[in-house]
Amino acid sequence: MKALKRVLTPASLAVIGGGAWCAEVIRQARKLGYSGQIWPVHPKADQVAGEAVYKSIEDLPQAPDVAFIGINRHATIETVKVLSTLGAGGAVCFASGFTEARAEDDQGADLQAQLVAAAGDMPIFGPNCYGFVNALDNVAIWPDQHGMRPVERGVAILTQSSNIAINMTMQRRALPLAFMLTCGNQAQTHQADIAAALLDDDRITAIGVHIEGFGDLRKWEALAAKARDRGIRIIALKMGRSSHAQAATISHTASLAGGDAGAQAFLDRLGIARLNDIPSFLETLKLLHITGELDGNGLGMISCSGGEASLAADMAEDRDLRFPALTDTQRTNLRDALGPMVALANPLDYHTYIWRDTDAMTRAWKCLVGPDIAMTMAVVDYPHTDATDWECATQAALNCVAETGRPFAVTATLPELMPEDVARRLRDGGVVPFAGLHEALAASEAAAPRSHEVADPVLLPSDANADQILTEAEAKDALAEFGMPVPKRVVACPQDAGQAVHGLNGPFAVKGVGLAHKSEHGAVRLGIEAEEIDATALDIGTPEILIEEMATGGVAELLVGVTRDPAHGYVLTLGAGGILTEILRDTVSLLIPASREAVSTALGQLACAPLLAGYRGKSAANFEATLDAVEAVQSYVIANAATVDEVEVNPLICSADGAVAVDALIRKANS
Repeated sequence: MKALKRVLTPASLAVIGGGAWCAEVIRQARKLGYSGQIWPVHPKADQVAGEAVYKSIEDLPQAPDVAFIGINRHATIETVKVLSTLGAGGAVCFASGFTEARAEDDQGADLQAQLVAAAGDMPIFGPNCYGFVNALDNVAIWPDQHGMRPVERGVAILTQSSNIAINMTMQRRALPLAFMLTCGNQAQTHQADIAAALLDDDRITAIGVHIEGFGDLRKWEALAAKARDRGIRIIALKMGRSSHAQAATISHTASLAGGDAGAQAFLDRLGIARLNDIPSFLETLKLLHITGELDGNGLGMISCSGGEASLAADMAEDRDLRFPALTDTQRTNLRDALGPMVALANPLDYHTYIWRDTDAMTRAWKCLVGPDIAMTMAVVDYPHTDATDWECATQAALNCVAETGRPFAVTATLPELMPEDVARRLRDGGVVPFAGLHEALAASEAAAPRSHEVADPVLLPSDANADQILTEAEAKDALAEFGMPVPKRVVACPQDAGQAVHGLNGPFAVKGVGLAHKSEHGAVRLGIEAEEIDATALDIGTPEILIEEMATGGVAELLVGVTRDPAHGYVLTLGAGGILTEILRDTVSLLIPASREAVSTALGQLACAPLLAGYRGKSAANFEATLDAVEAVQSYVIANAATVDEVEVNPLICSADGAVAVDALIRKANS
């Protein structure tokens, strides 16, 4: 952390290269007010951006705290080695053509390895990155325009895209940007390491990370723990949709847990809220900067339009937000403030009877503030023609915060209807100036408290080649060793099937062995009596037949599946089971190991959860037995992490008496 601090708050900057990018670095540094030493390095030029040039790095007065390296990728490697040998603080590697280009140039990965070796212990950002702007200390190591200005405190943003970073610096939302840093390829210095270093600066109020891929999961776990200890919220703009699981098509779980499930489960585990668009990401950071984490998810909504009130309620419908009913005290106070002509509700349409009466507006708006309201919002759209008549609303909002000390926002339904000068004034007075109703709701949801359960580290995935698929009977035997209840069964050839069931109680399930999707081949027959087994087995036609006792009394069918996700660990998927699993897509994902409490909560989030609790007079499932079955699957995966790729129980029949796996699949590498 100390090494990163030297780089992020440098007293001396070396700019290596003589091109336009290097000249721009010098101009942007001076423009932001950087007062440290700037030392351009170029073997032929006399000046770069008006600064006297040194012919070589060795000619510099001393080792620089940070260097911007704006030369080609091959020369960058040698330059990094020289800087490291001299004891420089660190470097920004601007050049591209490393691992990000390996699809077009197979030299890229090798060059990046050489770059890391050349750096040794010296921190490097990138390669393929723009650098950073530190608006707290007036430091810009940045080869292009940016929209940041000096601030005394504010939020930090770390991105894996330089272009997205540039665009976000140009925001005009009254968001105080303290740090903008691009991470590029993260060849050596990880995004989570930089964020952890920034947590040591008391001037940082919140951190936003734009993530294309997590990389080292342990670093993210350490970052999340440090952020919790510091009481600083981290939010994410997670991009990218992995296709790793779509390659495995033998199970329902693979298609359900593919793509983004692992990433979302990892963020949920860390307590990091995820935003899906840049405007909502920025508005959430603004909210966290002004109020910090909210203390709940209750909203109080105020508007002078019934249409806006209804719109807000509808837009919040699919979010984890609620509009608490007005208390008797709130109703009494609102009636006193608004008179008899206004229908009292939350969201509230207060009409325009008190418009321009700032004191009356303050009294009315304060009535929506309450202990069950985490954020009170007044919807105000400022016209771009003449907004002087809206001064009463601005002042009323400021009064509400001054008099109650509770979170309060002024929300424009459209981003362009929140003027930047008004937004800055509201912000400075402790009011959140939301630019956009969609963004306001997304931010309020993201800023609500997150689960802070201290989970065990995720189980890291192996890279074993999973080339073996166990038969259903073999998979059940393997899971049974870890406590999974399975039906009594026998495997026989079709000719001996009838004799093989002696000692088992019918009716029976008769299944073909060796087929990935048995139901699609007509190879699953249920409710078969003993005298029907021979004919059924011959009709199925596979060389071996699995015959087992039918599970009875089920009130719900669940899917319990695990897929190995190379980027995020082992994804545990719970959902509605049976042959309609992929159609219903009623699932929730966790990462292994998941605590019993986390599994219980996840099962409660399913649309089919009422079936487990007893639906319309039916018996409830034995919930503890269901949790035991999920633990058995997890225990098997943990014990076989070096070889297992995929596990699926579908369905797990849940009844009042217990839970039993009536179908199972395991894909693994040979031990």
